[in-house]
Amino acid sequence: MLDPRQADEIPGDVDPALRQEVAHTTANVIVQQGRAAEDPDLVDRLVRLVETEGLDTVAAMWSDSAPNTLPGALWRLYVLRSWVLRDPRTVAERYRMGVRHAEVHDVVAGVVSPPGPQDVSRLVDAVLSGVFVGDLAVALERAAAFCRVLATGAAFDADHVEEHDTELARTMTHGASGLVRTAEELEHAASLWRSGHLD
Repeated sequence: MLDPRQADEIPGDVDPALRQEVAHTTANVIVQQGRAAEDPDLVDRLVRLVETEGLDTVAAMWSDSAPNTLPGALWRLYVLRSWVLRDPRTVAERYRMGVRHAEVHDVVAGVVSPPGPQDVSRLVDAVLSGVFVGDLAVALERAAAFCRVLATGAAFDADHVEEHDTELARTMTHGASGLVRTAEELEHAASLWRSGHLD
């Protein structure tokens, strides 16, 4: 199988069809092996894929994939996990701000209340583990609910910041909008998985 490093060594641009084939093949192999092995160590390694292989490597495989595909859904989960691990304090604070106004999504996400930085980190690990040991659709829905609570918190945080820094508030509002879009994409991917159409 062509890995991203080999693809980079091919002269000229990589054929988009080949890039998509690599994305779908790697995503399917990773999910199938994780689900078939019933090995906690393997699942742990797959959850930590970005830490061992690097975000750039994972991006080279999956970042161009449409959100209604398995590699596109996995890419969104790994990016979400990377963000949470990079800034768990901010994520936990925004989650606490959002949970008061998005209680149903909080229940689906399954974060302890009130969440701290370690709690949100544990949640994203549990969600990603669910891709390999549980119902993949449920894992996607939990991630979507988590994004919706965070989006609500980010919007409220932007309202508070706007009095002092309108540019930062605009950036935060844009981020909240991105989280809502990601939630919608993950929910759609969950629906496709249930119907057997997420490839």
